[in-house]
Amino acid sequence: MNLSRLQADIEYRFSRPSLFEQALTHRSAGSPNNERLEFLGDSILNCVIATALFQRFADLREGDLSRLRANLVRQESLYRIASDLQLGNVLSLGEGELKSGGERRPSILADALEAVIGAVFLDGGFEAAQRVVLGLYRDQLEQIDLRQSGKDAKTSLQEWLQGRRLPLPSYELMKVRGEAHAQEFEVECRVSKPALVTIGIGPTRRVAEQSAAQRAIEELSSR
Repeated sequence: MNLSRLQADIEYRFSRPSLFEQALTHRSAGSPNNERLEFLGDSILNCVIATALFQRFADLREGDLSRLRANLVRQESLYRIASDLQLGNVLSLGEGELKSGGERRPSILADALEAVIGAVFLDGGFEAAQRVVLGLYRDQLEQIDLRQSGKDAKTSLQEWLQGRRLPLPSYELMKVRGEAHAQEFEVECRVSKPALVTIGIGPTRRVAEQSAAQRAIEELSSR
């Protein structure tokens, strides 16, 4: 697999490319795979994000910091970053996962991103992993609105529209993919004014709706 573009996107070049390849190998493709790297990356991600929030919001209480961190490191957030990186295009998957669209599955993409973080740590140390994480989360960290802390994306979008006396959004289930034990839901969020349509994907309809709403908030806030 050609990983040059992805290394450029995460702004890190591996001295041991085999670690990077392992991070992008799902267990369905055999061994060595990325399960152990995912475990390591999850811990590093939590540490880096917790430190960044602690330093950025000096007056915030522990409970509020925990909620912010949980929102940033949840599967939905990791999936969005992995999708932006087009991580699914370079994953090594077994035949069964390939047939069922595993390269688009939020859980697989989120786990792979954590594994990449773990691989960076083993290859270059904590500071290298910290730089990668902060680079990937730069926009999300800068866009944190403490007034919305603790609110889910659908609530935040509704309040944003209500505050401007605009029509509320509608959500429509577009597709359901995969087997019963590993389904993937695709939901459309439609805002009539200002005209906007976003797509969210998740392991449940609710998660997919939240993902679509979050994308809508981000697009509306950037206009």
